[in-house]
Amino acid sequence: MNEHPFESKPVPPTGHGTTLQTLRRFVRDGDTFACLTCYDATTARWLQRAGVPLLLVGDTAAEMILGEPGTIHAPLEFMLLLTAAVKRGAPNTFIMGDMPFGSYQCDDAEAIRNAGRFLTEGRADAVKLEVDDRFIPLVEKLARAGVPVVAHLGSRPQAAKQEGGYRAAGRTQDALQRIVRDAIAMEKAGAVMLLLEAVPNEVAQAVVDSTSIPVIGCGAGTACHGQIVVTQDILGLTDWQPAFARPICELGDTLMDAAREWMRRVSSDELGEHPYRMKGVDSEKSTPAKQDPDVRESAPS
Repeated sequence: MNEHPFESKPVPPTGHGTTLQTLRRFVRDGDTFACLTCYDATTARWLQRAGVPLLLVGDTAAEMILGEPGTIHAPLEFMLLLTAAVKRGAPNTFIMGDMPFGSYQCDDAEAIRNAGRFLTEGRADAVKLEVDDRFIPLVEKLARAGVPVVAHLGSRPQAAKQEGGYRAAGRTQDALQRIVRDAIAMEKAGAVMLLLEAVPNEVAQAVVDSTSIPVIGCGAGTACHGQIVVTQDILGLTDWQPAFARPICELGDTLMDAAREWMRRVSSDELGEHPYRMKGVDSEKSTPAKQDPDVRESAPS
């Protein structure tokens, strides 16, 4: 058992990427693993170098990237492009693609086709769906088709309008039992992992005790096998963060400072030596005199 419950296992060396077997081994060994959201190849590259074993290309990209007010505004094609980009940036990391609103609720056949696109075009290692017991037949069909499914239980942002807003889940004994029943049913249907969002620690513990697959928490307490937050939250790039994702650094302030320094250099003409020169031309003679813009020297023939 890991003495430090939040000391995450790193990504294996290049050539030995993180797989479901890796995550299952973490669970078997009692090692809590860290997960983060990611939406681009550059950030993915740095997060893989840091050793983060799992990245979620979440529909929070609608808010973080597009500036939309909610996660339901993430288009399918957009999510496929982002998922592939993250996998290219972090090829040895387990990449979870988030199926956006409307991509799996309408028709099971369409859902299977879209999930397949996440595995092929998006290069995802698994897909995540926000579900309850009504989605058991779909999860069974996806599993039968060979799609690794992560069942998202608890608070479900894609259903926020139906619920009258974003809110925690599982806060009564009946709600706890319902989530546990759904978790058991999802595992039986073929889900390879569970993600619990915004539930009390007692709910997460009950789910962990009742299932045998990895359970990732997002504001679900310490009982889960993995922990995930939005990367922009812990970097201090968002104006508001949930209590479970307080900033670790203030990258927003650093970014503003860098932008201001760049503006100062531009206004002061402190851009450094220009790297490009005309071929076959004396660079000193070909550069106009700075102090007198009307002076021009003829270049040698």
